[in-house]
This record gives sequence, C-alpha cells and structure tokens, in this order.
Amino acid sequence: MNKIKKIVFLSLLVSLGLALNIIESTIPVPFVAPGAKLGLSNIVVLTTLVVFGFKAGFTVAVLKSLSFAMATGSFSGLFYSLSGAILSSIVMYIVYKHFNNYFSLIGVSIFGAMSHNFAQIAVASIIMENIKIFSYLPVMSLVSLFTGYFVGLSSIFISKNFEKNFFKIIT
Repeated sequence: MNKIKKIVFLSLLVSLGLALNIIESTIPVPFVAPGAKLGLSNIVVLTTLVVFGFKAGFTVAVLKSLSFAMATGSFSGLFYSLSGAILSSIVMYIVYKHFNNYFSLIGVSIFGAMSHNFAQIAVASIIMENIKIFSYLPVMSLVSLFTGYFVGLSSIFISKNFEKNFFKIIT
C-alpha cells in the first residue's frame, strides 16, 4: 500500500472513531458507574492495531481523542480521553504482541479497557488532588470486563473480515 492510500485510509478510520465517539456520547448508559461508556470507538483503535500495527493504532487513538475534543468543544475532558487513549493503546499492543498465545482480542480489549479507566482515574486524582478517587477503580474495572468483552468480540469479527477483504478495498 502506498503512503497516500494508507494516510487516506487511516484518516477514514479516525473519522469513523470520531463518529462512534460522538454517537456514544449521546447514548445514556444506565450503568451502575457514572461516567462509564461502552467504548465503541475503541473497536476502531483495536482493529487498527491488529491490521496496521502499533504506530497506526496509536495515531488513530490520539487523533480520535483530539478530534473529539475539537468537535464537541469539551477540552476539559481532553486530558482524561487522551491519557486513556495513550495508555490503553500501549497496553493493548503489548498484550497483543507479546501475550497473544494467552489472550484473544477479547482479553486484549479488556486489558485496554481497564488501563483506559486506570489512566482516567489517575488524571482525575491529579486534577482533583485527591487520591481517594482510586476507590472508584474497582467499579470501573468491573464495567471494563463487560465493555471490553463487547469491543473485543466486535474487533475479532471486523479484523477477520477486514484482513480477508483488505486487498479488495485498496486496489
């Protein structure tokens, strides 16, 4: 794939991630945990990590967070989103690359969801100057099991079909 086609394709993936993020922000999530989201846009990030590798997946995750902040004007949430995107991308790649004998994409996604929540709570703790916010981490980790499972399951389906039909798309 030449460089221009790859840039265009990754731009489309960022746009898709942004669209899913915006749609997700309008869905009221009746979870036990306030602030919990389904993580639909992480399907795009995980699929990009699998198909294109770490650099592309990391880029899509960061650009998705930045473009969401610009599109919605919620720059206060940028620190939370960006920290979660960075840490979860790194963790998902490490687990996918080095522990794929033990974990499927569902496991990779659950690790990503948990690390995303950890990063966001760490940023909240720093901003609020209160370490007690970490008491919320077990609740968010429980939610991560369910959301990570759904994102991982979706990513398995999309990655398999994407890799099978990829050369048909770019030619």
